Amino acid sequence: MTSPGSTIEPKIGHPLVGFEHIELTYPGGTHALRDVSLTVREGEFVSVVGPSGCGKSTLLRLSAGLETITDGYMQCGAERIGYVFQDATLLPWRTVWENVALVGELDGVPRGERDRRIAAALETVGLTGFEKHLPHMLSGGMRMRVSLARSLTMDPDLFLFDEPFAALDEITRERLGVELTELFAAKRFAGLFITHSVSEAAFLSSRVLVMSGRPGNIVDEIEVPFPFPRSPELRFDPKFAEIAGRISRALREAHS
Repeated sequence: MTSPGSTIEPKIGHPLVGFEHIELTYPGGTHALRDVSLTVREGEFVSVVGPSGCGKSTLLRLSAGLETITDGYMQCGAERIGYVFQDATLLPWRTVWENVALVGELDGVPRGERDRRIAAALETVGLTGFEKHLPHMLSGGMRMRVSLARSLTMDPDLFLFDEPFAALDEITRERLGVELTELFAAKRFAGLFITHSVSEAAFLSSRVLVMSGRPGNIVDEIEVPFPFPRSPELRFDPKFAEIAGRISRALREAHS
């Protein structure tokens, strides 16, 4: 983690996921995505906002190779992809340590290296000392930290986030948002983050993409110029309010 007073402007690197004029129509006839083009580069944190059912999460599944486009072109240059879901998806009978170990176990990482990665990931997310706790003993925010730590053991170059803080209370959500900007500043991965929250998108991102209703397409792109990591006080900055307002207006115009 970076020190509280430091700021880092991540260096923008090569593309890790890219879509060019893609279309996606499901076998049942649902037209999910229409003429979507976007690129996420190393050192960028890109959020996507839009109404329910517009195809936001579909972009994540495509990036992870879990869906297939029906037209257009896509590429993914990421070697290691971390995927964090809205639910922490922890195994209730496994301890924090054992849940974080799961990815390494499935990948056949040697025990010594796996243990090193787990300890480092738990320290990064502030869960050192909770290794033997079961999920039911943790708060919602702590369970989400376990999920994040599990993905961190992969050292991903592309992180996909599917509304990971949506079920949390506002204070916990904001605190985890600050911690995520610290993690991003330290690790320099590429991030693609799905959210319904305009404020969250503006706070976390280097760019925000606004999508229309289904079939979803990108109707606006807003740059967010603030350096990383970001302080909670940024939310009270008039410039932050201006950017959040631009995102909100773009959403309203897309659905008027």
